[in-house]
Order: sequence, then C-alpha cells, then structure tokens
Amino acid sequence: MTKKSPDILRIAVAQLNPTVGDIKGNLAKAREARADAARQGADLVLFTELFLAGYPPEDLVLKPAFLAACERAAEDFAKDTSDNGPGVIIGVPLKRKSGVHNAIVVADGGKIIAERFKVDLPNYGEFDEKRVFQPGPDMPGPINFRGVRIGIPICEDIWGELGVCETLAESGAEILLVPNGSPYYRAKMDVRHQVAIRQVIESGLPLLYANQLGGQDELVFDGASFAINADHSLAFQMSQFEETVAMTTWKRGDEGWACVDGPMSKIPEREEADYRACMLGLRDYVNKNGFKNVVLGLSGGIDSAICAALAVDALGEERLRAIMMPYRYTSKDSLKDAEDCARALGCRYDIVPIHEPVDGFSHALTQLFEGTKEGITEENLQSRARGTILMAVSNKFGSMVVTTGNKSEMSVGYATLYGDMNGGFNPIKDLYKMQVYALSRWRNTHVPPGALGPSGEVIPKNIIDKAPSAELRPNQTDQDSLPPYPVLDDILECLVENEMGVDDIVARGHDRDTVHRIEHLLYIAEYKRRQAAPGVKITKKNFGRDRRYPITNRFRDRG
Repeated sequence: MTKKSPDILRIAVAQLNPTVGDIKGNLAKAREARADAARQGADLVLFTELFLAGYPPEDLVLKPAFLAACERAAEDFAKDTSDNGPGVIIGVPLKRKSGVHNAIVVADGGKIIAERFKVDLPNYGEFDEKRVFQPGPDMPGPINFRGVRIGIPICEDIWGELGVCETLAESGAEILLVPNGSPYYRAKMDVRHQVAIRQVIESGLPLLYANQLGGQDELVFDGASFAINADHSLAFQMSQFEETVAMTTWKRGDEGWACVDGPMSKIPEREEADYRACMLGLRDYVNKNGFKNVVLGLSGGIDSAICAALAVDALGEERLRAIMMPYRYTSKDSLKDAEDCARALGCRYDIVPIHEPVDGFSHALTQLFEGTKEGITEENLQSRARGTILMAVSNKFGSMVVTTGNKSEMSVGYATLYGDMNGGFNPIKDLYKMQVYALSRWRNTHVPPGALGPSGEVIPKNIIDKAPSAELRPNQTDQDSLPPYPVLDDILECLVENEMGVDDIVARGHDRDTVHRIEHLLYIAEYKRRQAAPGVKITKKNFGRDRRYPITNRFRDRG
C-alpha cells in the first residue's frame, strides 16, 4: 500500500456516466477512473450507486445471469487493487441468502474486504426498488479502510428516517461516504444539501455525497457531488452535468475528519440547469440506444425550434435533419421562421409539402364522411400525414424521430396520437409552455458548456414573439380554445405538481369553470400520455414515472 500519514486521506470522487446493462463498459470506465485517481495520488476512489450495473437497473436484477455478471465484474475490479494503488468503493447488485440487495463492495489489496447493503429502499415517485430488492437485514456498521473507520450509507439511507447515519456514528464511523443515484429535478441541489446537513447534524460526522451523471430513459442524473464538513460548511462542490474524477483531501484533527481541499464549482441557475438537463437527456438517449442521427418536424413554432436547438447542441448540426411539412394553412411567416431557424443552427433542412397525402386521405374518406361537417378529424389528418412522413424518414435512414410536444399540451391532450406525438424521445416533455419560452430566450444569449451548437440567436425572435398556433385551420391560435398560457400553466402546476383541490386553485385567483375544464381535460388525456414517447424529467412530478393516474377515471373535484 502507498505509505501516507494516517491523518491524511485522499479520496477521489468518480462522478461518471454509466450505461444500464453495459457491465463490461462500466467496468472499463471504472478502471480508467481508478487509473486517473492513482495518477492524482488517491488512497480511495468512491463510485456511485450500482455503478457496475448502471442505475436504475429495474427488472434486470431479476435475471440471475445479470447478477452473476455484475458480481464477476466486482471481483475482477477488486483484483486490480493488488497494485498498491487506491482502494475502491463501488456499487453493485448482489444476491445473497437474504435476497437480492442494492449493495456496495469495498476492495483493497487485491480483494473485496467488505460489502454493505442498502437498508432504506425508496418506493415513491420514480423509485420502486422494493419491487426488485430486499433491504439489508441488518443496520450497516463502519468499515476499516487503512486505519479509518468509514460509514457507507447508500443513497436513500440518508434521505429516510431509519437512522442509518446515527447508527454508523454510534458504532464508530469517522466519515460518511455516500454513493448516490439521485436524479435531477428543478431545485434538487438545495434539497440534497438540506438532507446532507440534517444527517451531519444528527451524526456529528462529515459527509461526502457522490452522485451519478448521465441520462437513463426519462431520468437525468446531474452529478453535482459535494461534501459537508462536521461544522455544516460546504467542503467542496463538483460541477453539474459534467463527467469528472475529482480529488479531495481529508485531514484528521482534534475534532475528527474534515475535507480541507477539493473543487468548488458554481451550480447553474434555473434556466441553464433545465436546458442542460434536457440536452444531456437527449444526447444520452440517442447515443446509448445506438441512433446515428435524429429527425424532427420544424414547423416554425417555438416547440420544434427549441427541440432543434437542443438536438444540435446535444449531437451536432450534422446529426439533425429538420423537415418543414407545409399545408394550405401554413403561413409565410412560419415558412420563413423555420428556414431561418435551420439556417441559424446549421442543420439540414428539407421541405416536404403534405397537400397530396392529406387530400388523398380526404378523398378516400369522402363516402364514409358524407353528410358530416369538417372539424378536428380533418385537422388531425394533417398532423397524421406529417407523422407518417417523419416515420418514413426514420425507417428509411435509421434516424430517431424527436417529438416536440410540451407539458402544457400533453396535460390537456392538445396533441394528435399517431401524428405530432410520433417519435422516439421528447426533450421538452416535462417543460410547460412558459418554461419553453424562458429556455428559448436563455439559449439565444448563452451557449451551455458542452454544447455543439453555435452561439448567437438560434431561435428567431419572431418565433418567440408570435402567437402560438398549430396552423390546422385559418387564423388559428392556441388561445382560441385554451386560457392564456401563464394562466393554464399555473392551473396545471397546481393540479399536477401540487395535487391541489379546485377550491384552493380558485383561491389563487382562477375562474372556477376554467379550473373545472382544465381538470377534466387533464384526466381524459391520460390515455394519450400512456402512448407518448419518453422524455426528460425536469419537474418534481413528471408524467409517467411520477404521476400514475388511471385511464378509466370518473372522479372530478366538485366539492
């Protein structure tokens, strides 16, 4: 082992982007990070929750072959530590007599010296670990690593009320090292800091919080690992949305251990954080699922414009194909705005008129529809023709279709099944309309770190300023049938995120009939949302993982 003072411990935090199920790739990534940490003089490398499996592995852990492969990888990694380099703490699912556990192993000197199991399994929101894991049968005790007694609570063990950290302190732990798989939602950083500080207060121990990075289906893990010293001060703060291995130095003094050196990165403000979460989620979904490029319908509206910007920022201009599909109701402004947006982003831009397919459908249906008035059915034919064209391009060239509906539209069902809802992934699915506007304005004056797109105005000002419209009939605007978006979004946030009753929403100043109508639209659109593409989680309660309402549902809040 490297000979160092027992009063100094150098801990490398591996804030990395694993891929669920890619055990070989995750092990290679871990080995590379350990080698990097060794060059920096680390004694110990802390990886994140279930790193070798990827997190969350969901029902993969029900497969014995998967569990066996994960444990073999852990054993192989442990052998690497015979080189007198840093020891490791790494997350891995383990099957033992007590069941399948969300676990960590500690390796040093060429072997696994300890394993610990997660005690508090989360079962709310996006988490359902109780379906596939058994809680640790006993409270975890500290692990002696080179003369330092380390407590290793796993993620929810510090969020819940089981007293895991206090137990570790009472049994002799000197430092708490916490591997996490904590997904992003707006303002999550403040919540994590508060949780950590509470545990530091209750245990009297410093706490290092190592968090996963990267997109996994709807979830985005934002990293932003940090530590809180025993005096409740922020000891270090790693970057958000960036993969890195950071070195921290811990020193033992008269009052115990403290982190005396580590990075201090600035955490992005709200719009930047949301935009970067959407960008990272889209990038990882496309790349981890093996798509070479993406295609989307560029209508000249705000939603498709910001999705185009996100795609170029995430993947590069050469990997986006934008298609304008005009019909007789498409305005000259929309044609110009779409072209200007594509030109600003530098992506490929094609125009495919839909007059012939729409007219063909209408002609084919003439006899069936005889004696009826034109309405939403005929409008939806336009959307479905566009969806068919995008899917044809996807099938022909292997491009994933990016779908572009925002959360306001998805909430009230203002989207067409098998039309504009077609697609493989939606980067703005959890952004309300007013948030889409805010992020568009932000992107026009900022280029986020890691973005591959250009600087300057990438979303033309006219797209932001004009009244939103689906342009499915003459002079149509969204506000013809919906309340103004600031009103709609506030009502929806009350209903969806906060589960507020109608009376409480009316007390905020909203019209009761309007609230009743929006609540009704929200419920009857559930069947559409069940068929929607996955999309990045940004709010505390997204559609899908977090909010699971029945499709068949007659409840209405009428007091």
